[in-house]
Amino acid sequence: MSVFLYLLFLVFGLQATIHCVQHKSSDGKVTTCHLPQQNAALYKMPFINADFAFSLYRRLSVENSDWNIFFSPVSISVVLAMVSFGSGSSTQTQILEVLGFNLTDTPVTELQQSFQHLICSLNFPKNELELQMGNAVFIGQQLKPLATFLDDVKSLYETEVFSTDFSNVSASQQEINSYVEKQSKGKIVGLIQDLKPNAIMILVNYIHFKAQWANPFRVSKTEESSSFSVDKNTTVQVPMMHQLEQYYHFVDVELNCTVLQMDYSENALALFVLPKEGHMAWVEAAMSTETLKKWNDLLQKGWVELFVPKFSISATYDLGSTLQRMGMRDAFAESADFSGITEDNGLKLSHAFHKAVLHIGEEGTKEGATPDAGSLDQTEVASLHPVIRFDRTFLLMILEKRTKSILFLGKVVNPTKE
Repeated sequence: MSVFLYLLFLVFGLQATIHCVQHKSSDGKVTTCHLPQQNAALYKMPFINADFAFSLYRRLSVENSDWNIFFSPVSISVVLAMVSFGSGSSTQTQILEVLGFNLTDTPVTELQQSFQHLICSLNFPKNELELQMGNAVFIGQQLKPLATFLDDVKSLYETEVFSTDFSNVSASQQEINSYVEKQSKGKIVGLIQDLKPNAIMILVNYIHFKAQWANPFRVSKTEESSSFSVDKNTTVQVPMMHQLEQYYHFVDVELNCTVLQMDYSENALALFVLPKEGHMAWVEAAMSTETLKKWNDLLQKGWVELFVPKFSISATYDLGSTLQRMGMRDAFAESADFSGITEDNGLKLSHAFHKAVLHIGEEGTKEGATPDAGSLDQTEVASLHPVIRFDRTFLLMILEKRTKSILFLGKVVNPTKE
């Protein structure tokens, strides 16, 4: 089973410093990896980033209570951190506090190095897992970015800066959409539909993820039409993948939910969380680094008869108002301080657009049959084993093992709604 996930996050500003190493892949392609020295902030980052992920999730859940939720917490954290490094005074403080950092405890330089280490670790080539984050800056042609900003985004983040005439809405919108479509390999088309002429600077951040399950599903076991309960009054029909396999799983009696871990073949895993009916809000409120640690400690491997829907979902947000409610106010105000980006006055955030797309199936986005191999038949193991059927609203987390980062976080309310 493959999973393809593509993310776009549009926001403004960035700046940084870092050391470099290079990796040469088997096809001869040289990849630059920006790797600073490790520091104390680096060890705290997975926990702080996770708390930010759950805080943002709860905000989005309140604002979109009856919709699918899906976003990339680590990518948003990285983009906001980069924005903070091009800012100053209370603008910078508020951005970092929303992310969960306290400048009294951790110097900005340490935070900067830690995020750069995170980017390097996530982007570094892996044999069976494709994970790549990247950026592009579209800046109003009337602005003059600092030379240090231009140098840093090119050498440290492999980011191109495009001078854009935002007064020509149609042309600038087409320019950004074309870039996004190319960088996402055609998976995100027409991202911006209503660009306003007062835009100043836009950062496009994308993340590409592709991985194989350690225990692939058999296509022949997939039920073509199975019931999925959206709510008390709504049921939809979805293809339901079926497998009898050994998984790490756990029933949390305190939170009234079932947790199941599905491993990828390299450096990543997915956590599927199925609350009992009527207990979703309880589980959402309890999500934290402590809860993740508890689940990790109590998960045990055993035979499970598993049913997971084959589905595609996408979610688009303008995170501007959400981030302001979380405390990031000055960045959107006339008094915003982005002096690390340009000496020109009046630079502030206008929007923070975010779009994520998920497809999950026997062969990811590929169509066609998959060889029947991998799982054992029911008759080959003892008949007494739990049956876990994800046939109602569930939570989904995808984590990168080495950095302990939450790559993606979401809630599947209706798997038929893309």
